[in-house]
Amino acid sequence: MQWLSSVFKRRNASEQKEAPTPERTPYQMIGEAKGTRNLANRFYDIMETDDAVKELLQLHPMPLDRIREKFYEFLSGWLGGPSLFEEKYGHPRLRMRHMPFSIDEKMRDQWMYCMTRALELEVDNPLLREGLKESFYQLATHMINREVCSIREPKAP
Repeated sequence: MQWLSSVFKRRNASEQKEAPTPERTPYQMIGEAKGTRNLANRFYDIMETDDAVKELLQLHPMPLDRIREKFYEFLSGWLGGPSLFEEKYGHPRLRMRHMPFSIDEKMRDQWMYCMTRALELEVDNPLLREGLKESFYQLATHMINREVCSIREPKAP
């Protein structure tokens, strides 16, 4: 959970009381297992119902039941709760696990669209919500494994 401490160290002293600590993790702050599952499910509910992220949805195996569970298990440990994903599957190795899929900035942005909306609906603490959004953005950017190809007009001599 070191990823989150760096995000919250930059906050002013009055905001620190609302920030996660080793004694009060994001997992605890969002409602432990129930809040984490709600966040994971809301994320995929948005992906399944919002036409703005159709391409992202197409990258996922259907039905989404299994991937929802895996995402919940990952989030549990990532947010400072039980390491459910690691117990079942080993180290997440997220970038390696996502290499078979073509992920560019557009896919990252669609993923962030779903996560941002899910955070807005499921996380009440504004400081936590913004810190998580920033950390998720860094994580999603790390998943990019393809550049967008663009055709450029040749320059005139």
